[in-house]
Amino acid sequence: MSQNTLTSTKIPPLENGDKLTCIEFEQRYEQMPHIKKAELIAGIVYMASPLRINQHGEPHASIMTWLGFYKAYTPNTQLGDNCTVRLDAENEPQPDVLLRITVNGQSTISEDGYVEGAPELIVEIAASTASIDLHDKLKAYQGNQVQEYLVWRVYDREIDWFRLREGKYIKLKPNEKGIICSEYFPGLWLAQEALLAGYLALVLEILQQGLDSPEYQNFVKKMSKNYD
Repeated sequence: MSQNTLTSTKIPPLENGDKLTCIEFEQRYEQMPHIKKAELIAGIVYMASPLRINQHGEPHASIMTWLGFYKAYTPNTQLGDNCTVRLDAENEPQPDVLLRITVNGQSTISEDGYVEGAPELIVEIAASTASIDLHDKLKAYQGNQVQEYLVWRVYDREIDWFRLREGKYIKLKPNEKGIICSEYFPGLWLAQEALLAGYLALVLEILQQGLDSPEYQNFVKKMSKNYD
């Protein structure tokens, strides 16, 4: 029997509902490459079910397009798709989307290539208010100071965009034009109803207006200083 076989038999497989430390979680996750998404939230393992295109795949792609457009023009930012994040000793989520500041931001990249610490913005595609995304995961993100947290509740046709204030999440409200504006990332504007209706061109048009705003131009100048 090979050494690899001996090692693999000593580590149990990852199971939904397991209560593990981050080290145990990573050991089991790494030996099961066929599993595409598993998360450790408050010390409990959650493994995703197969994902449907209308309920998850397309909404996820739309969010990536929106944030990808923003990232393309915003220096010293990094956009991540389903990246494992080492938040703390009991929380190692794999958020659908994250946007982080790469210079003087809240998070770093470990030697083995993982995000460590809280990204500034996390987005999750959820089914409804019953989802873990609006319960244990929200608490984990709030406790670790993820500055903004957006949840798209597909079945409910609702978007919840939370902003951390004094250690607690408050829900951002759309302005008189129906646009939600990020407080942490100037210029990151979201035409909520257009996104829900699938009008991605209008979503990007409104985002461009955000990128044309004086607040965003000042933000870019501040972020660009680190490029010199």
